[in-house]
Amino acid sequence: MNQVNAIGAGGRPHHEPHLNPNERAILSLLQRNGSMPGSDLARQTGLSAQTISVILRKLKSNGLTQQGKPVRGKVGKPSVPITLDPLGALSVGCKLGRRSCDLIVMDFCGKKLFERNLTYDIAIPQTVFTFLEESFADALGEIGAKAAERLCGFGIAAPFEIWKWGASDGNTPEEFLSWKDLSFEREIARFTDLPVFMLNDATSACWAEQLYGGGRQFNDYAYFFVSTFIGGGIVLNQSVYEGTRGNAGAFAPLRVGDRAGRTQQLLDVASVHVLETALAKSGKDYRDLWKIPQDWSGFEDEVKDWIDGAAHAIAQACMSACAVIDFEAVIIDGALPRDVRKRLVEAVRAKLLNEDSRGLLVPDVAEGVIGGGARALGAACDPIYNQFFVTSQLV
Repeated sequence: MNQVNAIGAGGRPHHEPHLNPNERAILSLLQRNGSMPGSDLARQTGLSAQTISVILRKLKSNGLTQQGKPVRGKVGKPSVPITLDPLGALSVGCKLGRRSCDLIVMDFCGKKLFERNLTYDIAIPQTVFTFLEESFADALGEIGAKAAERLCGFGIAAPFEIWKWGASDGNTPEEFLSWKDLSFEREIARFTDLPVFMLNDATSACWAEQLYGGGRQFNDYAYFFVSTFIGGGIVLNQSVYEGTRGNAGAFAPLRVGDRAGRTQQLLDVASVHVLETALAKSGKDYRDLWKIPQDWSGFEDEVKDWIDGAAHAIAQACMSACAVIDFEAVIIDGALPRDVRKRLVEAVRAKLLNEDSRGLLVPDVAEGVIGGGARALGAACDPIYNQFFVTSQLV
């Protein structure tokens, strides 16, 4: 996760932690495991009971942790469980998508305190940043001044080189191409002085699955997020691996064969824009796919065919990914209705049985649980994890 900038614009105070590695390690254990007594924290970190006690007093005085009710055992002193204080730190998360934009405020424990959504045919910078500014102002009013002082950053999840993708119908307005020369931190600094953190949108979704979904049941896995365009992420040793340039797990360009035997990029077979095109050919409005709550039951013929083609391609991509890294699992999520996501995962499992796996170990295929909100949630995680937790698997 990378901080882009921290530019002052208006002087509004925000929480700036100064934590040493041991303090971060303790907070990370509490985030990962939930409530823990000091004795367990000492055992897992290797720190002395006295050191743990000093650190816990500091964290509590800084409003980052809180004590639960003592739990009495059969012998000895009652143990006092320690938990993260939900209001210890808050962050803003923004997902910039090709069909919609989301803004959320998340607390220290991953709970959404505020959420806004905007849908559009194509992402135009002025439209997006006007929405973000207005939504951020609404968020400050809703969470209150005291909570706003605990905001620690503004995370943005955006597609890699979004200006290269264009609109699915081939008509790309000049305003859309202006994303190439646009500075996110400068635009955000027009309405807040919070530090800005940027990461790839699919990697952001992978962070959300790893931290708040079912990802932690696996040590290593490849992650596929299916939306207008398919993307991905990589988890190694229970930690999201972003790569030196933040673009690891970019599975969309992988070459796969479609059902007709033609070789294409994965994004041209397993993305929702393929379904959009099929609906348009049938005279149906593809924009209905993105209405909230999502319901694709009215497009069963097109959805059924799309799932079959997408699963065929994703199964090939799974084997290609496992040829590079011996992933024990593949997790598939996306901006899809739950029933469609389940059907897609089941179809990928079935297609894998027909793949040539000579020299490879076939991975488990699991269903992601976060859904369409994963990218905004992962974006909101970014400022918190950079400033409070251990982002690699060290504890």
